[in-house]
Amino acid sequence: MEGQVQHPDQTDPYFGHLITAMVTPFTPDDKIDFDAFEALAVRLVDEGNDSLVVSGTTGETSTLEDHEKESLVRAAKSAVGDRAKVIAGTATNHTDHDLLMAKRAERAGADGQLVVTPYYNKPSQDGVFAHFTAVANAADLPLMIYDIPGRTGIPIATETILKLAEHPHIMSLKDAKNDITATTEVLTKTDLEVYSGDDQNVLAWMAMGAAGVVSVTAHVASPTFRRMIDAVLNYELREARIAHGELGPVIRAMMTRVQGAVSCKQVLNWLGTGMHPGVRLPLVQANELEKQLIIADLREAGWQL
Repeated sequence: MEGQVQHPDQTDPYFGHLITAMVTPFTPDDKIDFDAFEALAVRLVDEGNDSLVVSGTTGETSTLEDHEKESLVRAAKSAVGDRAKVIAGTATNHTDHDLLMAKRAERAGADGQLVVTPYYNKPSQDGVFAHFTAVANAADLPLMIYDIPGRTGIPIATETILKLAEHPHIMSLKDAKNDITATTEVLTKTDLEVYSGDDQNVLAWMAMGAAGVVSVTAHVASPTFRRMIDAVLNYELREARIAHGELGPVIRAMMTRVQGAVSCKQVLNWLGTGMHPGVRLPLVQANELEKQLIIADLREAGWQL
């Protein structure tokens, strides 16, 4: 008997396969360093990124002003042009504010928007559905919903995701819930393009049919992520496993010692990119012990620091 299970094959997703959630560089006096930002955007695309997220969590969206977020979208589009898509992080926990930010992102030239579950408020699933639907209706932009209960306080229930997938603007899901059963159900019951929101899960998620990753670690390891992704797409499991293993200590360095924006800026600074390691409060720069742990992880990966 023929069933209703779909067999995902997300080999040509709208946002591509490799996406970096970009940091927002600051000058020593806490202004956005647009020169450093544009240089980073160009480098990431040169290294194989298909899309870039601007003013997401790693971009310190919570401490950016609305005009700064809009300016970052314009700067990214100016830097990369049609070589990559620019996804604007437009999310807050205030729906009316999100609607305004969606319109500003569209006006600035964004190719899509990333919207996280409203945090702290802890709405019901009906409220979650109403929030995402309102934001999706606010602008003519493809929308990636972001499920990360560790930050927002609540998951997006699978049933809610299945309903949201029917909206014509809601095209993709950034999945950082770490629930393989739920992810499988979304993959086999919807046409959503699913991206791993956890760098360590990319190989597993893509083996199940997901599109790729929205990564933090790719700031410093895009070529290796690209190699792994391309190996999966070419059914070269051994090569994908090798790349996955190489990424292990780098992911540990970038994602487990300090907050991702902090580690990215520090490592990019060590690599001589000209990136200032400064972050905005309440984030602070890594202390000496944290730096030594990051260095030890990277040396395990063969880096010379």
